[in-house]
Amino acid sequence: MASTPPHETGAAFEEAVTEQFLGYRELLFSVVYNMLGSVADTEDALQEVWLAWSARHRRQEAGPVENARAYLVRVAVNQALARRADMSRRQETYVGPWLPEPLVMAEDNAAGATERIASLSMAVLVVLETLSPLERAVFVLHEVFGFGHPEIADILGRTPVAVRQLAARARRHVHARRPRHRVEPDVHAQVTERFAAAALGGDLQALLKVLAPDVTLWTDGGGKGPATSLRPVQGRDQVAALFMSVAATLPAEGLDIRYRRVAGDPCALVFSGDSPLAVVVVDLTPDGDRIAGIYSVTNPDKLTGIR
Repeated sequence: MASTPPHETGAAFEEAVTEQFLGYRELLFSVVYNMLGSVADTEDALQEVWLAWSARHRRQEAGPVENARAYLVRVAVNQALARRADMSRRQETYVGPWLPEPLVMAEDNAAGATERIASLSMAVLVVLETLSPLERAVFVLHEVFGFGHPEIADILGRTPVAVRQLAARARRHVHARRPRHRVEPDVHAQVTERFAAAALGGDLQALLKVLAPDVTLWTDGGGKGPATSLRPVQGRDQVAALFMSVAATLPAEGLDIRYRRVAGDPCALVFSGDSPLAVVVVDLTPDGDRIAGIYSVTNPDKLTGIR
């Protein structure tokens, strides 16, 4: 769909330009978030996309945008790529493991914003951190949003052959570290609730039953939140012992566990009064019976948008 012709003025023109951008905003948000894993950086990038889109329609020499969706995605992807270098520098000095900023779905939005819900699971986002920025961009555009290789080539300014090579490398890398398996959402939600009840309730036997022998725990406090470990913790006994020590320090009253979704995953939100303390996401074994990975985000900077 072509954009509103440039050079026009007036409230009607401004409204048409704004509405066209807003019509693609959820798609742009999800593309950029999956490339960056940061809600704050995604919002900053989208502000730059809007400024570029608005300015484009005010330039006298500019012609009409024949494909608004392709144009906006191209600008958004390039904004995300430009921010990756800065994010990588920040992660180099980050205290403890760095996890993606949780994209928590509001209860009244669980059935809407389908493009945002298309965001990848926490486990896959962690794997994507090990890709190059271009490999990640190609993987997200092709595997998540179904863009074809020629279309991605236009977005990235690369040849279709180069894009196919990037796609193949990214796919091999992700599938080697994250083999495809699907666990029913209801089962995932039930295991999440069993885990949270056992871990925060100090029930060691129930916790051991739900953890896989080789479970791994990642805790992201960024040096600010109550992170329980500066390195990943591996093994059922070690992870269970750590959660038992945490449960022993929790107040007897005032804690509240709420169950929502983080992008594609069920999650447990731990609140103290009205303040969020942690977002916890579990990754299940292929059979769905036990927990293979636990991702706990307690960095308050990553919990500011959670209510």
